[in-house]
Amino acid sequence: MKRRPKKTSRQKDMTQDYLSDAVDEDRVEQQQRFSPRNKNAQREKMLRTALMRAEEQLRDMDDIEALPVGTVLQVYSLYSEVEYGGTKYLAVVRKTLSKVSDTQLVVGDQVRLRPVESEPDGSTGSPQAAPPQAAPPQAVIEQILPRTTVLARSDSFKAVDVHPIVANAQQMLIVASLHSPEVKWGLVDRMLVAAQSGGLRPIVCLNKVDLASDPGEAASAAGVLSHYNSIGIQTLQTSVTRNLNIDALRDLLRGQTTVLAGHSGVGKSSLINAVQPTLDIRIGEISGYTNKGRHTTTFARRYPLEVGGYVIDTPGVKLFGVWNVPRDRLIEFFPDVAAGTAPDWRRESYGRILESLPASESE
Repeated sequence: MKRRPKKTSRQKDMTQDYLSDAVDEDRVEQQQRFSPRNKNAQREKMLRTALMRAEEQLRDMDDIEALPVGTVLQVYSLYSEVEYGGTKYLAVVRKTLSKVSDTQLVVGDQVRLRPVESEPDGSTGSPQAAPPQAAPPQAVIEQILPRTTVLARSDSFKAVDVHPIVANAQQMLIVASLHSPEVKWGLVDRMLVAAQSGGLRPIVCLNKVDLASDPGEAASAAGVLSHYNSIGIQTLQTSVTRNLNIDALRDLLRGQTTVLAGHSGVGKSSLINAVQPTLDIRIGEISGYTNKGRHTTTFARRYPLEVGGYVIDTPGVKLFGVWNVPRDRLIEFFPDVAAGTAPDWRRESYGRILESLPASESE
């Protein structure tokens, strides 16, 4: 008869402890079993924990206030490109910062960043392989500094969620086109409200004026711009193909941080290229089927100008919901409506925007 192996004293103690409820469940199963998938998840969890502890130790070592301040040039889904001292860093926001702050990182933000060591990549170890290329400098964003201005829009006309676009710009060039696609003055009015409520000086630029089908159409557009001038909004008519007012536009941009916004296909990128050809920003075409612009610029990006200042090119929009403007304050952005001097199209714009704004609690 085969004898059972004797239990060691440790096994006896464990059994006694368990039967007497003197041990918790975690101590009974000393060696957990994992599937390959669970093993990877556990390994990643341990790595994340180790990185978080290392980050906290680094954070305690230095004073955040002493870190360099950089400017966000472009934001991707997980990373951002930040410039400091002429160097462009590939940066991530510290997880603890993203958890405790509701501020969404956008182009133009001033941030305190901590440069970190990066490893070279691209090496295969093969004698025929190309020499490894150094990875771009990397950094961790520790703090987003307060903004002086912000351009934001809601995710829809219902104004449910905010979608910040650009921070710390000084002025906003609202670009519309006479044709291809046709100008929508209601969209321009929405952008005017967004710019002024966010602290930016608005400028209305009517592009592609060379496409006017007859003198009457050109005169009608000029009348709209004249009305904007009468309420203190600067305007400009441009044509890249005719080089019309490109020098005047360059003067307007000189020494300023300007965000360009408008409907898809109105020619924002073309105007920037005309002002400074060395930028060579990609330009899209107009759809022959819908006569509407295709999205060429997919991310907002900040570009330096040779004349001084910066321009921020943004993706074209078809909708622009007004954000953070109470219904009872909307009239402040329509002084012509308040004074009774507004033309029909301005009164209609005011009415449509007012209808789209959520009612206040007192209403």
